[in-house]
Amino acid sequence: MKEFHGRLHKKYYYMIVSFIIVLMLAGLLVDNPVNSRFAVHGVMIVVISICLLVYPWYENAWMKYMTVISSTGYFYALFYLYPETWSEFVLLCFIPAFSILFFDKRLFYFSLLINFAFIAFTFGYIGFVDKGQDYPYIFIDLVGNVVNFLASQILLYFIFHLTNLRIQKQRLYYEQVQQAERMRTTGQLAAAVAHEIRNPLTVVNGFLQFYVEDPAFSQSQKQSFALMMNELDTAEHVISQFLSVSKPDEREKVDNVDVELILQEVTDLLNMYGLLNDNGIDLNVEMDCHVAANSIELKQLFINLIKNAIEASPHSGSVKVIAAKVKGHVCIQIIDNGRGMSQEEVKNLGTPFYSLKSKGTGLGLMICFNIVEKYNGSIQFDSDPGDGTTVTLRFPLIPN
Repeated sequence: MKEFHGRLHKKYYYMIVSFIIVLMLAGLLVDNPVNSRFAVHGVMIVVISICLLVYPWYENAWMKYMTVISSTGYFYALFYLYPETWSEFVLLCFIPAFSILFFDKRLFYFSLLINFAFIAFTFGYIGFVDKGQDYPYIFIDLVGNVVNFLASQILLYFIFHLTNLRIQKQRLYYEQVQQAERMRTTGQLAAAVAHEIRNPLTVVNGFLQFYVEDPAFSQSQKQSFALMMNELDTAEHVISQFLSVSKPDEREKVDNVDVELILQEVTDLLNMYGLLNDNGIDLNVEMDCHVAANSIELKQLFINLIKNAIEASPHSGSVKVIAAKVKGHVCIQIIDNGRGMSQEEVKNLGTPFYSLKSKGTGLGLMICFNIVEKYNGSIQFDSDPGDGTTVTLRFPLIPN
């Protein structure tokens, strides 16, 4: 029961819901005398029908919980209103299955919890109060029915757990496909940029160098030429970044890199940069963290990410860099206490030309993604507005 953004999805949904409502009404009207339990049954049908019909228009957590609660109440109401119908007990066992359709972990656990609470009360009532008068088919083998109920809940839990794992893997695969598509698009764009722009820039830069040395121009004009050359150098740097993304050198030497040594070199290099804003770098690295990578590229990766963390941190803030061995991987975390990012901003990281910096190109992170992928690693950004950002890198560990 996912989002209903398309008319076709809503159409099928309402067809199924209408069929369910018809079945519920048939259960109410067929061979059922009009009395108090008829009224209670009818009210429960109205409540759950409203929840099902309104849900596509209000797809929020509150509406999901209301739908699950109303459906749970409906099935337990049927169980107590019609004790002679043994099949109602079977429906109680599969109440959490309804919440699986929402693909919401918290909602499933909530449904499982309230079902346990209601069934505990129900078994207690049958065992100590009813004693087989209305529910002989349960009382005669009360322990067996309790065991069967527990088995059904465990089965539903494993179904949900495996389904949820599969969805997470599909989501991760989809993100990797998106990232690969971004890299491919950027590579195509980089080739065009390098061919169409780099050569003219080289020619213009050469003429400007000639003009700077020409005595016919005044000193102020030469300063303007120097400024133009600086801007051309910036453009050349951007083009070089494009080429670094589009044509990574697969022949780069792969070493057994000591992460502690590389991180120490990077932090020593960036400490002075951090001191400009009174930002410190707190390094904590476990010994013997070795990965297979090119040391220069790994250093470039760490410089980009730690520099971003320093720039995101407030004045007098601190950037934490932690590295440790975790389940056959080297896990490196770079933590800042900056302004943080929204989930939409995190999702767009690594997209060409997407940057949260006023003069950024977004290519630095593209290079980071490229390096991480090249050495079979993973990169993850965890951030919330106002709570800073944690970048987590994972690379396969090389045992000593």
